[in-house]
Amino acid sequence: MKLKVRYDESVQTINLDEKAAQEMWVSLGFEDEETEQEEKERRIQEAFDEQFNRPEYNNWHKFDRHRGYSKAQPGKDGIEDEINSSEPLMDEVADDRIFRKYEIEHEKKEDYEAVCRWVRKILVKKPEWADAFIAVYLNDESIRNYAARIGADENNITQKLKRAKKKLRENYKNRQI
Repeated sequence: MKLKVRYDESVQTINLDEKAAQEMWVSLGFEDEETEQEEKERRIQEAFDEQFNRPEYNNWHKFDRHRGYSKAQPGKDGIEDEINSSEPLMDEVADDRIFRKYEIEHEKKEDYEAVCRWVRKILVKKPEWADAFIAVYLNDESIRNYAARIGADENNITQKLKRAKKKLRENYKNRQI
C-alpha cells in the first residue's frame, strides 16, 4: 500500500507492507469490516489525511512557525490541566491586555507609589498636606469625607490642599495638578 504524506510543499509516498497496512486498519477501528483492498487503502488514506495532512494546520504552520507562538497542546509537558483549549491564545486576540492584567496592575501600583513618594518628598515638612493631597487627588476621596475621617474642618482641608498644590507646582512646573 502507498500512503501519501504532505511534507513542506511536496507530497511524499510511503510504501507500507501488508502487515503495517493491516495494523493501521485495526488501529482505525475498522477491524470488523470486510472490505476490498482498494477500499481499505482509500479509507486509510482518508483517515491519514484528516489527521496529519490537514491544510489549515499546514498553512498556519507555514506562516507562524517562526513567530514563537504555539498552539495549545493539552498533555504536553505534563500540564494538561493548566491549558484550556477553549480560550484564545495571546496571538489570537486583538487586545492582549487581558493576558497581562497582573503586569498592568503592578505597573499602576508602582506609578501610584512613585507619585506618593514624590509628593511626600516635596511636602516633607508638612505631612498633613501630603496626606490630604494623596487622599483627595490620588485616591479620589471627597474633601468632606476626608475631613470627617480625620476630624477636621472642611475649610482647613481646602486651604491645606491649595497650599500643597502651590508648593508642588513650584517644585515641578511642567506637571499638571
